[in-house]
Amino acid sequence: MFRTRLKSYLMVGCATLVLASGFSAVSPAQSVAAATSKPVTIMLDGYPLPFPVAPFVTQGTTMVPFRAIAEALSIQVDWSDKTQTVTATKSTNGTVRKVILILNNNKAMVNGQPQLLRVAPLSRDGSIVVPLSFFSTQFGAAVSWNSETNSVSILSPREKMYTEAFYAISSFKEVGLINKFNSVSFGWTRIDTTGELTLKGKDFYWPPAAGSVTPESIVQDTASNGGRPKLMAVAMDGNDELTKLLKDPALQASVIRQLVSLAADNQFSGITLDFEGLGLAGDLPAIQQSFTAFVKQLDASAEAANLSLTLALHPLNSSYHGYDYTKLAAYTDEIIIMAYDYSYEDGPEPLSRVDEAIRLALKAVPKSKLVLGISIGSETAQSVAGPIGLAKRYDLKGVAFWRLGIIGSNTMTAIEKTIELRS
Repeated sequence: MFRTRLKSYLMVGCATLVLASGFSAVSPAQSVAAATSKPVTIMLDGYPLPFPVAPFVTQGTTMVPFRAIAEALSIQVDWSDKTQTVTATKSTNGTVRKVILILNNNKAMVNGQPQLLRVAPLSRDGSIVVPLSFFSTQFGAAVSWNSETNSVSILSPREKMYTEAFYAISSFKEVGLINKFNSVSFGWTRIDTTGELTLKGKDFYWPPAAGSVTPESIVQDTASNGGRPKLMAVAMDGNDELTKLLKDPALQASVIRQLVSLAADNQFSGITLDFEGLGLAGDLPAIQQSFTAFVKQLDASAEAANLSLTLALHPLNSSYHGYDYTKLAAYTDEIIIMAYDYSYEDGPEPLSRVDEAIRLALKAVPKSKLVLGISIGSETAQSVAGPIGLAKRYDLKGVAFWRLGIIGSNTMTAIEKTIELRS
């Protein structure tokens, strides 16, 4: 999240002059200068980026480690030891940009055309370093300097990204936003206290019509406009409703049959399962096994009905340990990491915990199946770019927002500055 906002997009020369004031400049004959006594940090989208060598200044130009920043911006990096060249490739919205850098040579090739760098790429402690301005001029990242924190701030460029939104009963006031997202999960059914599937209840139920607008028409309009509507089944284990379900094979078969039929009959393209509260205590391996077995059966029935399956799961660094990400990944099209168990809506989620949740999930699930869940109840227009930036940094499938109805115009504007949504 941004504790210090980027005040302006700086021209390359201005960035160099300001940054130089925080370092000891060196001549080409000297060894590279050390940073000031106060450590320098690189902040990417408001969160620290680990780097192998510290930034430094040479010939009045700030040099930064290339691979660490490039890969965090989803730039493909290839090194040729034979030719001493780095090839950086980035595809943005169907346009490919290819830059070739030569060690100790200030002539770069950009899409086959020569361009001069103010300072040639250098090698330091086994890492290639390049001018900081390279990332703004060639790949559209915005750069600024915070003298108070002695940090370089980089804002990743706006780009297309898979987005999902949740639609609950009280989301109707923002129904017009549906077409901006690739997919929408509609929370209109749940598991009741007996373990049965129901369309009635206090928080999750099949909504009544609003004049000529019906739940069915919203789903049909979503699909007609190119979105993917999913039926979300919600359950908490506060009264052991999930425990009852997962211990009863006959009840499981009934719930699966009803859920798949309800989704298929109402033109949903998939099912989202939001089963929360498993594994706070008890026999964790047994709980994980029973939930995985249920998901396996649901996946088979959903696939037969040509429905996708999404799981919304507690993060692996939460208090709930009833979810085996590795095994579940085999039976689902995507996993939404609900990385908002930490602040309980008292403020923006701590990005260190969100970062940890992503890294743990990546050890178990391919990044192409992982979607980062972001709670709009926790985040603000000022902070929402932080978790979005982490999803970009790890090249996840996308992001999912809980929920429509509370996004608001300011937060929506902030999201659209970071992600190119559907029009």
